[in-house]
Amino acid sequence: MKETIQKETEINLDSLPEPIDIENIIYSLMVNPNLSSINYFNDFSEAGISPDSIGDGDNDEIGLFDIDSTGASMALSTHAFHHHLQNDPQKATEILISRATRKMLCHGVQPVAVSAFLYHINFADPNGQYIASGAKKGLENAAQKFNLKISDRKIRFDHFSGHGPVPPTIIISMVGMVQDKNKLTTHAFKQKGGNIFLIGRSVEDIGSSEYLEFYHGISDSPLPSYHIENEIKIQEALRELHQLELLQSASPVGKGGLFFTLLRAAIPNGLGFDITTDAETRLDSFLFGEAMGRILIEVESEKEDDFVDFMTERKIPFFMLGHITKGELRIDDKSFGYIDKMTSGV
Repeated sequence: MKETIQKETEINLDSLPEPIDIENIIYSLMVNPNLSSINYFNDFSEAGISPDSIGDGDNDEIGLFDIDSTGASMALSTHAFHHHLQNDPQKATEILISRATRKMLCHGVQPVAVSAFLYHINFADPNGQYIASGAKKGLENAAQKFNLKISDRKIRFDHFSGHGPVPPTIIISMVGMVQDKNKLTTHAFKQKGGNIFLIGRSVEDIGSSEYLEFYHGISDSPLPSYHIENEIKIQEALRELHQLELLQSASPVGKGGLFFTLLRAAIPNGLGFDITTDAETRLDSFLFGEAMGRILIEVESEKEDDFVDFMTERKIPFFMLGHITKGELRIDDKSFGYIDKMTSGV
């Protein structure tokens, strides 16, 4: 059987009109099932949603557990990805592992080991062999770059011939070491007035985003922008920022892009945000694109200079987004209401 490799469909951003008013996009994405964990507008439900049940809101939360009576702890997270395994399985696998390590490091957890599982792969088929080979290369390369151990079997397979046209999916599990549970950092904004920064470079990219697929109806698009060397630099910086105790909260930009990452950070403590977008980047790309290598962080006002000096010395790109509010959501001087609208009736 001849091996057939599907090619990505290029997306020309210029062919999509840049939105002037993003309110319609926000409310449209609120009903996206993939973002349902942050669908808090009670217009769509009679029951209120408790902030205590929100968690990280990304379906890939980190679980903590004690390993002995000394108080030593470990963390475990599981992540899945199905985009473009047929096209570029190595890059797709590297992106998935990068997401997992970035998530742990945001919390202050040191990732140490990873294992992978391929679902809906027919290894007897050349296409299945191509996906498996690429995923193995991606797993080994990411593990080497991020200094992770790999389980002895590396990648396991599971093929269900009776399920019909189900896309190939890779699932990885990652284990991390917790030095001190009392010093872990969460994703939730802590206090009004805190400064909000974005670590990483903003790019014109909406590939494989919920925004592109759900709002524009385009499901076939390139993988999000990703550079593994940039990931290494940002992850090293995260470790040092934790050691210097410069982070009040931290979370990777995930599903739904920066806007929904901000929302996930704001809701738990009933806070809001007032941000200014990057004038050099398309508004929809900046707020809803899911390019890799970006971290949303909160820095106390008295530590802002230390943070800026640290990032400047290490030549790591960052962007001053704005500050945390008592509850109002503002973007580019426009108000989008208050956070309690999303949890009213609780």
